[in-house]
Amino acid sequence: MGWLRALRRAPKAWDLTALLQAAAFAADPKTPLAERHLWLIRLLEWLRHAPLSAEVAASPNPALRLRHLLNVLDRNPAQRQDVSRLLVHFWSQVDSAALLADFGFSPRRDFTGELTQRLRRHVLPLTPATTDLGELFGLLFPQSDDGTWLEALDEPTLSRVAGLLLPSYAVAAGAAEQAGGVSVAASVAASVAASVAAPGAAASVPVAAADWRTPFLDAIMYLTSAIRAAGFSGPLRQRMSSELLAGATGEAPFRQLALVAERLREHAQSADTPALLQEAHFLRALLDACRRCADSVLEHLEEHGVSVDVVFELDQLRQRTHRVEELLNCVLSPAPGPDIARLLAGLVRMADERRSITALFASHYSLLARKVAERSAETGEHYITRDAGEYRAMLHAALGGGAVIAGTTFIKFMLLALGLSAFWGGLWAGVNYAASFVLVQLMHWTVATKQPAMTAPAMADKLADVSTDEAVEGFVDEVAHLIRSQAAGIIGNLAAVIPLVLAVQGLWQAVFGAPLVGAKDGQHVLENITLLGPTAFFAAFTGVLLFASSLIAGWVENWFVWHRLDSAIAWNPRFIARLGQPRAARWAAYWRANISGFASNISLGLLLGLVPAVAAFFALPIEVRHVTLSTGQLAAAVGALGWSVLGHAEFWWCVAGIAATGVLNLAVSFFLAFKVALRSRGIRLADRSRIYRAVRRRLFKRPMSFIRPPNG
Repeated sequence: MGWLRALRRAPKAWDLTALLQAAAFAADPKTPLAERHLWLIRLLEWLRHAPLSAEVAASPNPALRLRHLLNVLDRNPAQRQDVSRLLVHFWSQVDSAALLADFGFSPRRDFTGELTQRLRRHVLPLTPATTDLGELFGLLFPQSDDGTWLEALDEPTLSRVAGLLLPSYAVAAGAAEQAGGVSVAASVAASVAASVAAPGAAASVPVAAADWRTPFLDAIMYLTSAIRAAGFSGPLRQRMSSELLAGATGEAPFRQLALVAERLREHAQSADTPALLQEAHFLRALLDACRRCADSVLEHLEEHGVSVDVVFELDQLRQRTHRVEELLNCVLSPAPGPDIARLLAGLVRMADERRSITALFASHYSLLARKVAERSAETGEHYITRDAGEYRAMLHAALGGGAVIAGTTFIKFMLLALGLSAFWGGLWAGVNYAASFVLVQLMHWTVATKQPAMTAPAMADKLADVSTDEAVEGFVDEVAHLIRSQAAGIIGNLAAVIPLVLAVQGLWQAVFGAPLVGAKDGQHVLENITLLGPTAFFAAFTGVLLFASSLIAGWVENWFVWHRLDSAIAWNPRFIARLGQPRAARWAAYWRANISGFASNISLGLLLGLVPAVAAFFALPIEVRHVTLSTGQLAAAVGALGWSVLGHAEFWWCVAGIAATGVLNLAVSFFLAFKVALRSRGIRLADRSRIYRAVRRRLFKRPMSFIRPPNG
């Protein structure tokens, strides 16, 4: 450990001389593995950060520093031999196939296993005391920028580095270049190889005589075996196209992979170049066929539901096929240096990506998000009115929904009067909301705040093509239809809930001498839903819950379709025996059509009731503000306190709070759903300003088109 202490005492810039002097100790065969790896880590850190001479220090490019290092080694043969011995010892002791074949791929074939592994990397530090080059790679190249300078290395520099690290590569490169004229790079590499192979060093350097391609060929075999196993796994095989899986000539591509990889290795070791190229061409064709088989699984998922684990396994399969092709490029290239550098640069970027949990969710949940959004879009089309008849139907449905919410309002006050604990009060409030929303669904009525999260995916479908003015105007028409539909929903809800609540309050007063909701509760309402308090924040948070319920609905429907429960209900022998085949078929069709609605309504009700109770457990003062429920509560307060309350400012602040609640409920839920729908479809609004101008132009020229339905 003396050389490590010397490095710590070196100047902050890490003197290159100190590093090279320490190489003699690190190259000693008795030096512990971890110390040798630490020297390499320090050397790469010097390449990234240490200043050099005046002519080099102005450039931050580590490639220039690497060339400077090689020049220093050329001028100091003893130090060059120390560094070369150290690197050869390193290459002989690490498992390089673990980097080439395993790095970047999860050892478990599911999304949860990969997520757990990434979380563990964030928490637990890596150790250099390992022979797994894949594990050590993260310490050697911890920054994504390392890939940039690796790709910038030219062929002479790469040959000189390869001569230090792999003497057999240098000999092969020198022999290959002698056929067309000896270059400076080949001469340098050959001289380094000769110095490494000097007496006294050969005994401790068993890799010197080995073919540098061996770990690449091993990695190809390991990868093709993994691809073959994935292709034969049940979740993928059962969803692949049977024609593609069998192959064009009846020879299944997955079945031949391992055999072709083995023949490739044999031809490479026997230096049979024509046979090697033929097998490589055949292997590339097989890999392409395997990718087409994988693509056919996606077509099945589009129709029959999505599983994140299946999508994850497909992604792993595709990435392994591309890795095999990159390794083939390295093995077959007459000048493999640039190909190896590109491979390492790709591994560096993959290492950076694998440190990101966000990237994992973004890449593997996109297809599930698309299916959730598409299923919400199918439902959302029913909430958009495009003519006067549909507008009137929406008003009638909203009136029915408002009538149900009026009853929900009184039940809420009754539950509050019971004085239940926080959890049980929240649970029964959630049951009250859920039952009300389900009743609205069964009666084919509507609650306005549930519409935006469902209509946003339908709106995103209209943005698939906005390349022409006609397409932009069509989208503006959909915006007008949507806003008009939301207005109809809110108007209908409030037009029913206000008079019904006031009527019940007045009737109860007339019969029992006191309103159903008393003055104390009415005053509490005025204090709670006023705009002067946190109403706006609570309303926005409620919009998040509305959006969450739409996600839950889409996920449940995807789960229902993925597990083919509609088919199970229609054809399961026990169901048929109990219900009869016609009734079982009707039940299957009913649940397939309504499972999303039930999931949305039940989840929204429970979220509205339980989330505030759970938040209170953590001392978070979070409440929900739903525009229709808040309006019903304010109407009950008016019935309890009398019409004179209309002359007080606190009442009108509550009216303003309800207006803000309605806007935020709708806007937040719509915005979140719209963003998910856009991302799931990969839509990029390159011409957003043109769309915004078109909406503003319609608003100025025909403002009533956003409120009043078309004539008819």
